[in-house]
Amino acid sequence: MNEQGHVKNGFLDAKPVQVILSAARVVLGALFLYAGAIKIIDPAAFALAVYNYHILPAWLVSMTAIILPWVEVVAGTCLVLGLWIQGGSLIVSTLLLVFTVALGFNLSRGLNIACGCFSTSSVAEKITWWYLLRDSSLLAAGLLVMFADQGCYSFQRALFGQPGVKYETEKNIRGHN
Repeated sequence: MNEQGHVKNGFLDAKPVQVILSAARVVLGALFLYAGAIKIIDPAAFALAVYNYHILPAWLVSMTAIILPWVEVVAGTCLVLGLWIQGGSLIVSTLLLVFTVALGFNLSRGLNIACGCFSTSSVAEKITWWYLLRDSSLLAAGLLVMFADQGCYSFQRALFGQPGVKYETEKNIRGHN
């Protein structure tokens, strides 16, 4: 590994950076837990929000409205608890990418629809470019968690005494045991 790689990894290994990444992981997980729970409570209203995006075929709208909130809750729980961090952050990041693309697509089409993100109400705030920026920022946080969070402040480490696979691999490459 070149010197730049050591400096970059040294920065990401720093305790303050890991504290920030852990906080970002928990906040991201809590947001997804909350958003999923809201949608689980009122799947019909969420189905209408999904339908209003006019992206999915009608036969997929109900299935999406039932399954997606549970995926959000499971991934959010993984992030909050610090279990299967890379898997949870991969799911959250993928969902955020899809949400960002859907928002951008409908903003460019000029649709005046409710987001369906943190509320299933049809009178909720309509999508704006701010929502696109918000989701893009959350996506960046999700990717940082996926690639840089070493699980230092996680139940995975507390329960199993081991960090994520990425950290173990880097330790072995560097020759540490």
